[in-house]
Amino acid sequence: MTGTVGRPQDESRSVSELVGQATEQLSDLVRQEMRLAKEELAEKGRRAGRGGGLLAAAGAVAYVGLMALSVTAAAVLALVLPWWAAALVVTLALLAAAGVLAAAGRSRLGRATPPLPEETLDSVRADVDEIKERAHR
Repeated sequence: MTGTVGRPQDESRSVSELVGQATEQLSDLVRQEMRLAKEELAEKGRRAGRGGGLLAAAGAVAYVGLMALSVTAAAVLALVLPWWAAALVVTLALLAAAGVLAAAGRSRLGRATPPLPEETLDSVRADVDEIKERAHR
């Protein structure tokens, strides 16, 4: 007896059923990939947050160190100048350094462009093109 009894289940399905199943599997795959990407980004964000916190602490300690160095520089200058003049010289030097750093930072920010995930966009475009090509066959 040769009927559908010996055939695998997929061979007896219609094309529309197979296309529906493929579409469902593709949707599941995309959802799984999105979930994985979300988890990866969350983990990277946590690591970046910890690193950023440590950098902020280092910046705060460096700021205190700069203030201590400023007082030391003013004390050294006070050996040859009045205290107020020594403090004024150190203050003006710090403000000049801040101005130079601000100008450099502003210049760099003006040239910055937001990063795009070029490889991911190219990969998605290639996938879409491949799906379109196979659909037209």
